[in-house]
Amino acid sequence: MKKDSRKIRNIGISAHIDSGKTTLTERILYYTKRIHAIHEVKGKDGVGATMDTMELEKERGITIASAATYCEWKDHEINIIDTPGHVDFTIEVERALRVLDGAILVLCAVGGVQSQSVTVDAQMKRYGVPCIAFINKCDRSGANPFRVIEQMRGKLGHDAVALQIPMGLESDFAGVVDLVTMRALYFDGDNGEIVRSEAVPAHLLAEAEARREELIDKASLFSDELTEAVLAGSEITPEMIMAALREGVLKRKITPVLMGSAYKNKGVQPLLDAVTMLLPCPADVENVALDIDRGEAPVTLRSDPEAPVVALAFKLEDGQYGQLTYIRVYQGTISRGSTIVNIRNGKKVKVGRVVRMHADQMEDIESIPAGYIGALFGVECASGDTFCSVGLNLAMSSMYVPAPVISLAIHPKDNKAQVNMSKALGRFTKEDPTFRAHVDQETGETIIEGMGELHLEVYVERMRREYGAEVQTGNPRVAYRETITRRADFNYTHKKQTGGAGQYGRVAGYIEPTDEADFVFENRITGGAIPTQFIPACEKGFRSCMEKGPKLEFPVTGIRVVINDGAFHAVDSSDLAFQAAARGAFREAYLKAAPVIQEPVMKVVVETPVEFQGSVMGLLNQRRGIILGAQDEGHTSVVEAQVPLAEMFGFSTVLRSATQGKAQFTMEFALYRQVPAGIAEKIAAEVALRKKNAA
Repeated sequence: MKKDSRKIRNIGISAHIDSGKTTLTERILYYTKRIHAIHEVKGKDGVGATMDTMELEKERGITIASAATYCEWKDHEINIIDTPGHVDFTIEVERALRVLDGAILVLCAVGGVQSQSVTVDAQMKRYGVPCIAFINKCDRSGANPFRVIEQMRGKLGHDAVALQIPMGLESDFAGVVDLVTMRALYFDGDNGEIVRSEAVPAHLLAEAEARREELIDKASLFSDELTEAVLAGSEITPEMIMAALREGVLKRKITPVLMGSAYKNKGVQPLLDAVTMLLPCPADVENVALDIDRGEAPVTLRSDPEAPVVALAFKLEDGQYGQLTYIRVYQGTISRGSTIVNIRNGKKVKVGRVVRMHADQMEDIESIPAGYIGALFGVECASGDTFCSVGLNLAMSSMYVPAPVISLAIHPKDNKAQVNMSKALGRFTKEDPTFRAHVDQETGETIIEGMGELHLEVYVERMRREYGAEVQTGNPRVAYRETITRRADFNYTHKKQTGGAGQYGRVAGYIEPTDEADFVFENRITGGAIPTQFIPACEKGFRSCMEKGPKLEFPVTGIRVVINDGAFHAVDSSDLAFQAAARGAFREAYLKAAPVIQEPVMKVVVETPVEFQGSVMGLLNQRRGIILGAQDEGHTSVVEAQVPLAEMFGFSTVLRSATQGKAQFTMEFALYRQVPAGIAEKIAAEVALRKKNAA
C-alpha cells in the first residue's frame, strides 16, 4: 500500500516545566485510540503516564528522555515526540526539533510565557520549525488565556491570534467557541470523548464576532482569495480561513492559538484537527543536506520514497536487545535487508530489524519511507550520523550541542561497580552528547560533566538502577575557564643540544584577547624567517597550551596568537622543536597578559508568591546574584537574575524552606564572567589543595 506523505505529520510537544505536555500527549493517545485508559503523570494508580516509561520519570513526575509514538486522526498519521521541560535535558528538545516538521507550543493559562517557554521558542526558531500554540490549564484558578496571547506577542515576538475563545474560566470552564466555524464546542462523556457542537451562547456572541474579525484580518495577509472575499463582502468559508492560516504558519509569520484543559479532557480534539490542517507535511518543509564531494554544497532533498536514501540518526537507546537507533528518513525508503552507508565512517550497514515506536513498546514493520520516523536495531552509530544509499555522499547538518557547565567526580565502591560503571558511562556518553566523562590524568578520578545538578543526579541514579553500579560522588565542580585581559609580546628560543642533531626554533610575536573564537592563530611571518612547513607545528604547540592554562590549569579561551618573526637552523630545526618553542613562547607571554579566571553565570528565574518576593531577592543577592528585574503577574512574582553557577548548589532546598515550598525556579547557562579577586584566591587555594592530595 503506497502511503500518501501529505497525510503525515511529524510533531513535537514542547513547553516550560509543568505546563502539561505529557498529560496532553496522554489525552491525544486516548482520543486517537492508541491507549484505552488514561493514566496521570503523578497518578495514584502507580502506572504513570504512557510516555514516561523510566522508573525515575514515574517517581519524580517529570519527563527525562523524549519518547516517540504515533497515532492516527481523521486518516492522517501523526508521529509525536514528547520532550522534557527541564533545561538540564535540553539536548532532548534539540534533537526532537531537529527532525520534526512542526510543533505544538504548550503554555499554561496561569503561568503564561515562562523562562523555559522562551528557550524552547528559541530552539524552534533555530531549526525554523512552524508551530501552533495550545493554552492549557484553562480550568485553573487565575487562568487568563488572552494575557498569555499578549505575552506571546511581547516576549516571544509571535504574531499570535486566537482561533477560539473560552466559555467560562477556572472552575466554570465549559468548552470553547470555535471562531473559524462560529460554533460552541462542548466535551461530553466520561473522558470528554464526545464533542458536541452548539450555537454560540448569546452572551459571548459580540466578543466572538470581534475576535473573528481580528482573526480574518490577520489571516487575509496570506491569502488573496480571503482578502477579495472580505472586500467584496461575500461569504467567508472556514476552508478559506484555514488555507490562509496554514500559509502563514508554514512561513512562521503567524501562530494560531487554541485553548483547553488536557487534565479536564477539554479542547484536545480541536487541537488534533488543527495539527492536521495547519502544520506542515514532510513535503512542505525544505530539508537540505551537504554534498561532501562538492565542498559541502547544499542539496535540497525530495520527500520521495523512490529516491536514494538520506536519513538522520537523531537519538540512541540501549535496550535489552541491543542498540536502538531512532531515525528520520528524509528521502528514499529504508527497508529490512537493504544496505545503507554511515557517512561519518564510510561503513556499510545491512538493515536487520525495522520497528516503529510507541513509548517503550515497538512493532516490527517492513520499511520506513521518506517523511517517517522509525527505529533500527543492531546498527552501530553515534547520535547525529547520516545514512545514505551506496554511492551517495551527503551529510545532514548536525544539531547544536551546548557545552557542559558542571562536573562531578565519581568513585566506584568495588571492582564489580567499576566494570558496571564503565559500561554505563560508555552507553550514556554515546546516547547524550551533553553528558561527558573522562579520567583526570593527575588525580586518576573519573569525572562526569553535564548541564546541571539534576542532569548529573539522574545519570548517577540510572547507573545504580540500570547497571547496579554502586558509585559515590564527590562535590560538584564548576567549569571555570581562564583568559587574558591585555596584549603581551613573546620572543622565545628553544635550544637543546644533545649528542647528534639538536633542537632549535625561535618564535616571536604577541598574544591578545579576542571575542571571535576560543583560539585564533595568525601567521604574519615574512621573508621565510620560519619556513612554511613549520607553521602548522607552531599552531599545534600554541593550541596544546589551551587545554590547561599556566595560571590554574583551567581551559584557556578567547586568545589570538600572532607570530611575526622567528629563526630556524638548517639541521636542528624540526616540527618538535617549533612545537616546544611555541609552548615556551605561550608560557612566557601568558603571565604578562594579566590572566583572569572566568566562571559560568546562569540565568535564574524564580516564580514565587508575591509575599516572598523580598526574601527571594535576598537569597539571590547573598549568592552574588545580579537582579535583572521582577514583575508581578497576579499573585505570583517572577524574579529574573544572573547568578554564578558556583553559588547555586543546594539552592532548591534553601528556596523551598524560605517560601514554604511555594516557589520554583529554572536556570540555564547565560554567559562567562570574570571571577572577583577574593573568590579567585579561594579557587586557587582549592586547586592547590587538590594537587597536594593527589600527590
